[in-house]
Amino acid sequence: MDENVEAGKKRTSSALDVEGDRNGEEAKKFGSRLLKEENDVFTHNAWDHVDWDEEQEKMAKEAVNTQLENPVPLEEQEQYYKNPAEYWNEFYEKNENRFFKNRNWLKIEFPELFDASKEGAGQKRVFEIGCGAGNTMYPLLAENKNSELFVYAADYSKTAVDVVRGNKKYDTSRSLAFVWDLSSTEIPEQIEPESLDVVVLIFIMSALAPEQWDQAVKNIHRMLKPGGLVLFRDYGRYDLAQLRFKKHRLLKENFYIRGDGTRVYFFTSEEIAKIFEGQEENVLFKIEQNAVDRRLIVNRQRKLKMYRVWLQGKFRKL
Repeated sequence: MDENVEAGKKRTSSALDVEGDRNGEEAKKFGSRLLKEENDVFTHNAWDHVDWDEEQEKMAKEAVNTQLENPVPLEEQEQYYKNPAEYWNEFYEKNENRFFKNRNWLKIEFPELFDASKEGAGQKRVFEIGCGAGNTMYPLLAENKNSELFVYAADYSKTAVDVVRGNKKYDTSRSLAFVWDLSSTEIPEQIEPESLDVVVLIFIMSALAPEQWDQAVKNIHRMLKPGGLVLFRDYGRYDLAQLRFKKHRLLKENFYIRGDGTRVYFFTSEEIAKIFEGQEENVLFKIEQNAVDRRLIVNRQRKLKMYRVWLQGKFRKL
């Protein structure tokens, strides 16, 4: 599931580093619109870097506590761990031709990705993991001026991969799509160890169970060249999507099933740092960006305020 940024017509980065000055020059630099007066909230469709007050924080924690007290019944949980790809297959089958997301924000948040497509950039290998309908691969190839760029795309949903391959723009001289599970114990046979320049992880880690994260990161690390880059974006703790879950949707703390059976986890920046840095004796990645994108989306007609929280990161293989 992708984020909706159209409401805010994003023109500059709205991700703010967690170590930065949230009220100073960095906040002014990132994001195009800051809410300074509460009375102005309904004058625009979206605002950047809107922190919650104590009352909102309290309401969010109460909502999550209610979810914790009413999890998915134990006898029903196993089906969501056994074969999660099947739920994604059903999702793509039901939403045929409706699930391609035009990620206009990619060039804003991840200019490094498009550097690989520039003329004269040399041999570059990019891997979009959890490709869905090719939501990153096709925009990247559409901009491509580098004859030595090759893009891999994988998803653990066979239906999604079939959609990518069925696209009239699919060209095996420039790209290759295949079925693969990021949490597998083996990297895909199509990719050599230490051969990739960039790995794209957009709303993918959240679909994995927490016990699968370590294996996923090991696979990514093994495929990337030394100095290779991970581009990451996913759901943040207390995002609107998390707080909207009703009773009997929680599998374990901060890990849920949607109505269609697909799974989603809501991260903190601290968790992401720990996942990608690894252990002190074996640091895997250097964190170049660990950011949070807090947006207040407004329905001016209905006078509704919706708080979105996404996390964004850039991790360099050591």
